[in-house]
Amino acid sequence: MLKIAVLDDYANASLSCADWSDIERRADVTIFNRYIAEEDLVATLAPFDIICLLRERTAMPAAILRQLPQLKAIILSDAYIRVVDRDAAAACGIAIVDGQPPEGATISPHDTAEFVWGLIIATVRHIPQEVARLRQGQWQQTLGMSLAGRTLGIAGLGRTGAKVAEYARAFDMKVIAWSANLTEETAARHGVERVDKDMLFRRSDVVTIHYALGDRSRGLVGAREIDAMKPTAYLINTSRGPIVDEQALLSALREKRIAGAALDVFDREPLPGEHPFLALDNVVATPHLGFVTDRTMGFYHASIASTLGNYLRQTA
Repeated sequence: MLKIAVLDDYANASLSCADWSDIERRADVTIFNRYIAEEDLVATLAPFDIICLLRERTAMPAAILRQLPQLKAIILSDAYIRVVDRDAAAACGIAIVDGQPPEGATISPHDTAEFVWGLIIATVRHIPQEVARLRQGQWQQTLGMSLAGRTLGIAGLGRTGAKVAEYARAFDMKVIAWSANLTEETAARHGVERVDKDMLFRRSDVVTIHYALGDRSRGLVGAREIDAMKPTAYLINTSRGPIVDEQALLSALREKRIAGAALDVFDREPLPGEHPFLALDNVVATPHLGFVTDRTMGFYHASIASTLGNYLRQTA
């Protein structure tokens, strides 16, 4: 019987979010609920014929793929996963199958946008810090920042960025936006002011990043952009860690050159417990929760199950 591994189902949601009954009749399915460290991947995955990857939680570089001779296919939750070396997989005879969700299934931009606003409010009102102090027997010690009348800067006005801008109206915030290809027409359609990159960082009281990670966006926010921010401003990143220069941000936060940051994504994930971000009282750090909701995870798990089922039928 085929052996199938489903990786990184941290919330143990795969079986409840999709119908695996037909697959389980055809194969032996093992679900991994914890992250597998890179040094343990080969030993852990060696027995499996098929691996299912949920988003980009585990990378499959050439060095790993070449040590998995039993592996016949990798099923992806969607077509936008960039952490698998496709050339190496082809050379090893491993099929890469992009996720094809069930008919009618879509991802809503609401989930990440809602989370962004949770981070904004938590950060500017110092909610996590005050909760921690309250549990230690202390009582309110911080001064929060009002949002009404302040300026929200959005880097990347795509589906999620546009939804964040829409929600900003409920907070009576002024919204400005920039991206490399943002037009006046698109900005006007979403009710925001189009500005250049420098102006975005200089004017904003809160900057939120909504860019896909690629060659052009890696290091998009560096020392120059961070230094342009107001000392009272906050940076929010729910996109990808490498979009922001980690060392430049750490330096600015340590020296209090900006007020704080809320980070849901990091250069290395899972974030090591000794990472310096976790020692800073002006950082709200979360474990990549932006898309982790019942609806979105249901979409991805259903996509994996549907794609895997089709693959098994086609290769039977």
